[in-house]
Amino acid sequence: MKSRIFTRAALSLFLTTALAAPLAAQDGAEAGQVDLAEPAPVAATSGWDPADWDLEDSEFSPEDGWTFGKLDNGMRYIIRRNDRPENTALVRMEIATGSLDERDEERGFAHYVEHMAFNGSTNVPEGEMVKLLERLGLAFGADTNASTGFDRTQYKLNLPKAEEELLDTALTLMRETASELTITEEAVERERGVILSERRVRNSFGFKDLVDGLEFSYPGSHATQRLPIGTIETLEGATAQGLRAFWEREYVPADTVVVVVGDFDPAMVESKIRARFADWQAAPSPDQPEAGPVDPEYRGQTDIYLDPALTETITLSRHAPYMDKPDTAEERRENLLTTVGARALQRRLQRLQRSENPPFRGVGISSGDFLKSAETVQLRVSTEEGGWKLGLDTAIDEFRRGLMHGFTEAEIAEQVAGLRTSYENAAANAATRTNSNFLGDAFDIARGESVTTDPQASLARFEALAPDITPENVLAAMRAKFLLLENPLIRFSGKTAPDGGADALRSTVNTAFSRELAPPEDAGTAEFAYTDFGPAGEVVSDERTEDLGIRTIRFANGVMLNLKSTDLQDDRITIRTYIDGGDMLRSAENPLAVELAGLLSSGGLGQHSRDELQSILAGRSVSGSFGSAGETFVSGATTTPRDLKLQLQLFAAYVTDPGYRPEGLGPWRKGLDDFFARLGKTPNSAYGEGSRAILSDNDPRFARQPVEAYRALDFDQLEKVIGDRLSNGAMEVAIVGDFDEDEVISMVAETFGALPAREAAFQPYDDARRIRPFTAQRGLHMITHGGEPDQAMIRLVWPTTDDSDWELSSSLSLLARVVRLKLTEKLREELGQTYSPSVNSSQASIYRDYGVFSMGASVDVTQLDATKAALLEVVQDLIANAPDEDTLQRARQPVLESLENRLKTNSGWMSLVDRAQSDPDDIRRFLTASDRYKNITGKDLQALAVRYLQPTDAVEFRVVPETGDKGAATESE
Repeated sequence: MKSRIFTRAALSLFLTTALAAPLAAQDGAEAGQVDLAEPAPVAATSGWDPADWDLEDSEFSPEDGWTFGKLDNGMRYIIRRNDRPENTALVRMEIATGSLDERDEERGFAHYVEHMAFNGSTNVPEGEMVKLLERLGLAFGADTNASTGFDRTQYKLNLPKAEEELLDTALTLMRETASELTITEEAVERERGVILSERRVRNSFGFKDLVDGLEFSYPGSHATQRLPIGTIETLEGATAQGLRAFWEREYVPADTVVVVVGDFDPAMVESKIRARFADWQAAPSPDQPEAGPVDPEYRGQTDIYLDPALTETITLSRHAPYMDKPDTAEERRENLLTTVGARALQRRLQRLQRSENPPFRGVGISSGDFLKSAETVQLRVSTEEGGWKLGLDTAIDEFRRGLMHGFTEAEIAEQVAGLRTSYENAAANAATRTNSNFLGDAFDIARGESVTTDPQASLARFEALAPDITPENVLAAMRAKFLLLENPLIRFSGKTAPDGGADALRSTVNTAFSRELAPPEDAGTAEFAYTDFGPAGEVVSDERTEDLGIRTIRFANGVMLNLKSTDLQDDRITIRTYIDGGDMLRSAENPLAVELAGLLSSGGLGQHSRDELQSILAGRSVSGSFGSAGETFVSGATTTPRDLKLQLQLFAAYVTDPGYRPEGLGPWRKGLDDFFARLGKTPNSAYGEGSRAILSDNDPRFARQPVEAYRALDFDQLEKVIGDRLSNGAMEVAIVGDFDEDEVISMVAETFGALPAREAAFQPYDDARRIRPFTAQRGLHMITHGGEPDQAMIRLVWPTTDDSDWELSSSLSLLARVVRLKLTEKLREELGQTYSPSVNSSQASIYRDYGVFSMGASVDVTQLDATKAALLEVVQDLIANAPDEDTLQRARQPVLESLENRLKTNSGWMSLVDRAQSDPDDIRRFLTASDRYKNITGKDLQALAVRYLQPTDAVEFRVVPETGDKGAATESE
């Protein structure tokens, strides 16, 4: 078996602007009692032998419920029975081969072979694998996919139903990929254009920056010469014989793991895996080349990389020898201490980033291995243009302060509270973990990383270690993990070189590392100020829908509450609130009226800044969000039963007393110039900017405004626009998950129900705000981009209508799927022209009579005419001929499976519960959707093509490289 090489970002701590981290790892005041009910019994783990998984040094064993095995030929498998979502499954096959295994003349072959897996095998003709899966309800891309990395290639099938026939098909296709590919010269030639297109599309300013960073940080290493996408020369020179040789050499049983997680009997799955793969002939497992070498003494060098689209970023790094540490209790203790320290350091940097005039736009520290060839410590700082020195000085000071003086008791306590909540939440949800959760655990084992134990055991270990999480122990662990970064590698990337060049960068770093630093100050923590909103509201209406059992309640003050209790996720509750207004408050005269709505939570509350809230709420599963949607302002969060009341109080506080603190706009303001500088630097960006303005005839609500207009925005203006809506606008609250309905009604009565009276219904806004224009200027529009000279894009866009007609809406959606299938076959399989054909039908729910149907592709600049001809050929064929039944089935079945699985998750339920009172027709629309799709015929779709997709009615966009320095300018013909 190959040596285990797997990339980990062990402590990647790039800062975000969320109030709280995700539920499973929240920073977040005092936690309530957790109900750790005994989970339903599961079968004992079988077949576990740590030697099979390169985990002999682990002190842990897998929890009950797993099935492990190894065939005589060396192939291994992992099976886990699970019913979340019910009656679904995930199938994966991972081969321990990637671009590191390629020889010089084979660069890009691992990825090329991955593509060839979909292009014919002994028992599945070329072009039939994807069609076969589509007929069974798996959509290409969403449910059927593959990926190639430096050291692994993984094939992925998401089964919409846990049926034996579907499992048989999945395992058959995996076996075909493993040992039965045909790899004909004709198929290789057809796929070549697709792969070159993928390489071209990905060759952006960001990719080139990544490549330069790798080559500077790890010079001479094997990995820098083996990027998975390959080189143009090797891809153009690839032959069927060469690809087959790579595949036969690298795809061997000993390097293969099959994982099945889902609602299947494990014994049945195991027997099918053995029957399908046992006769695969064993073959030697070639050693995977190391990703290095990486010299631990490589330091003191400086790199400056410039591109007009890049954010100004400075990265300091140092390398140390890689150490393959065993999976022991002591090692996990050290990792826990380091995690606490790294999170505490993150919080210090985060506080600085949240100021009104922050020294940096983003900052992060990381310590992890580079493909197990070196340990690398990095400090990365992003600043506004020209602000590198202040940002770098500030970040270095806090990094050094943390490693010199450590952390206060309060800082450690805040992080311990957050971690404890994370472990408690995981334990409470143990019995309803999803297939994806178990899939991650399986690959931790498959790659020889660690043995994942059950959440209750993890919580118990954390509580046993908690007394050891002291400032002294945390500091010792941080010092052992993080190098001091003295005399580091310095890499600067941005639009313009720093004043003074490399010497100025080095001088700044040297000076910073010689400064005297005072220890941190210990700041106190306040109490949450928003617990009393007045007398509890009175329920004046309480009903339950007959179709889906959604409980609909109205309080005397007009607030609507919709409830759906489920058993889909233990200890999880999802909340969403809607308040009248949203984008309907925009106008042609004030198109940016609600532009800052998404930053409302960054402005904190009247009594607490956003940063204070994070400390106050540490250890609690709550979060704050606010944003503008089509006709409402929306807030959403996922919490637990013990923290639901606090979550409701927090949301009510944002409605009644938003802080509008100017520091909430600090990071946003710092990023404006950089954001505008990136516009138009890729074909996608240029198309997005240019097409919105052209299609709307420059209606300012839908076209980008000048940067000066954004700079002029502030919270005072936002308050004037949304203040009345927050106080008086109709409100609908939706709650889905694991809760007692009467308890929740009482909590909402004490928060939203206690507010002053509000409007009883959402406003119709039945005026010009419901009008979104579609240009009358048909024909060709040229848009230029500032990206690579060989990159281009073509789009054809037709006007359709809004989504008020259910039959028409479903038919247009299915028509888009049919066109996508036909266009994919035409461009990818017949012409080999493009990696990313795009087809979309979008119908507005808030703008009357507005909808668009678009199709297009990203192509080589020389292929625009040929691509347009292919697009029109697909359209004209649909106008002349109804799609055949097979094409219709392949387009329709994934939709039907998705509809059937919608209510197997809380998020699916929320899509119906959220507006159950203000938009009850949405429920009936869903319940009748399957029948609508089943009744759509090929003739129906042909009639739609005739009605909407006439070539002369299309607006054509061509996005081409700039011929001069014109940014993202547009012109029309």
